[in-house]
Amino acid sequence: MKLAISTENNMVAAHFGRCPQYTLVDIEDGKVTGKETVDNPGHAPGAIPKYLSELGCDVIIAGGMGRRAQQYFQQFNIDWIIGVQGEVDSVIDDFVNNQLTTGESTCDHGEGKGTGYRDCH
Repeated sequence: MKLAISTENNMVAAHFGRCPQYTLVDIEDGKVTGKETVDNPGHAPGAIPKYLSELGCDVIIAGGMGRRAQQYFQQFNIDWIIGVQGEVDSVIDDFVNNQLTTGESTCDHGEGKGTGYRDCH
């Protein structure tokens, strides 16, 4: 499994599309086997889900995202977890240990706020 975490200053970014970077994490048999940071290719409708799909990502973790973005991720078979806050390494540990805390989306596009997981575990 490969996670993408919206990242800003080593923290989970509030908005998946406007973060400067993504932390990519490979997880096999419940252990982190790889970790790298890649730059955001630019925020345009559908571009980031396509980019992360090409990098082999299965799940994105972010503070927030709108419903339209969720639809794009669904088209690329990428699950999402939103409403996450905190330091990236702690979030990775919590995910691996099935202890990740979610809440309301931290961004609002006037379309209501989503919460939590989409088919991640």
